[in-house]
Parts: sequence; C-alpha cells; structure tokens
Amino acid sequence: MPKIIGGSLHEHREQTRQKLFAALSTLMAERGFDAVTLAEIAHAAGVGRTAVYNHFPDKEALLVGFITHETEQYAASLQRALDDLDDPVERLRTYVSQQIQLKRVYHVAPGPEPRSVLSRQTQQRVREHVVVVERILREILTDGIASGAFPEQDLDTTVPLVNACLSGRGVPDDGPERERAIEQTEAFVLRAVGVLTVEPSADERHPDDEAARLPAAVVA
Repeated sequence: MPKIIGGSLHEHREQTRQKLFAALSTLMAERGFDAVTLAEIAHAAGVGRTAVYNHFPDKEALLVGFITHETEQYAASLQRALDDLDDPVERLRTYVSQQIQLKRVYHVAPGPEPRSVLSRQTQQRVREHVVVVERILREILTDGIASGAFPEQDLDTTVPLVNACLSGRGVPDDGPERERAIEQTEAFVLRAVGVLTVEPSADERHPDDEAARLPAAVVA
C-alpha cells in the first residue's frame, strides 16, 4: 500500500493532485502539452503511474483538472481584487492587469494550438472554464455601461475581443519594460471599450505635456 501523504486520505489525494498539476505545468512550459506523456508527468511528480489513474483516466482529463483548479483559484483572486473597487474604469484596469499576470491557465503552448491536439469534448470542457473569467469581464462592462462610464456596445463582440487582445499580448517578464507594457495595454483596452479620457502614463507623455502641467515659474 502506498504511503499516505498528509494527515488523511483526502489530504493525500489533494497533495497528489497538486504534484501532478505542478509537473504538468512545468513540462508544458518546456515542451508543450502534445509532446508530454502521462508517464513523464507521473515521474516528474514523483507519483507512480498506476496511482495517476486513481485521479485521472488520461492526459486530457489531467489537463482539464489542472485548468479547472487554476481557473477557480484565479477567479477567486480576481474577484477579491475587484471587491473593493466601485469605479468601472478602475475595475477594468484591474481586470486587464490581473489577466496579464496570468500565464498558465489558457496557454498550452509551446507546440500546436490546443484545437489540433485536444478532442472536441475536451475543448468544450476547457471552454466552459474560460467562460467563468469572461463572465467577470461581462459584469464589469455591463455595470460600466449602466453607469455611463462606457458607451453602449454589443458585449457578445466586445468580451471575446478584449480577452483575445490580452491572451495574445507579449509582455516582458520584469523591469520597467513590463510596467510600461501593462500600462499601455490597460490604456489600449480602455480606449477599445470607449473610454475616451484615458490618462497617459509617465512614459507615454510628451515633454511639452509635462511642461503644461507645471507652474509658470517652474517652466520659466
């Protein structure tokens, strides 16, 4: 009988799942989902291959479990970040910045697009969990339209366009370039949904604009 990890069978199962998720995430980042085998995932997680089948019948089921877990964790974190914000514009800024922080949930790259390596049924199950996050964006935009912060628009078109922009955005890993990229992405999305008075970041301002903000004695 395998050694129980944690204080109970439930804790053992949960810790085993977390090890499998961590191994899957690492291996996908290195080679892509299609190039990784279930045996390799089990080995990287330090779990016997037969034990994996107690949790997931195949590799695609493991991927769905991973995405489900990550999406639930992310959605809860995103909601906490939004709970104390009332201004629709600031809520949308927060949504954008939080989405940029997300690196794992919706990306199975490198390698072929998920459509080419996942079954239709698995694609649908993955899509169901993406909708959880899209629903939060829809609520932000709906409230913003109701308050007059955003103009009337077709959210069935706007929501997927905004998320497509964010999922395809290349952002540096760190440094001033990362902060600048996040600010520019926020400004772009705000303009895209109709916010016309977006305050430019310090990096985007022209020197003449800065001069105009200073008292006359300082400019002179």
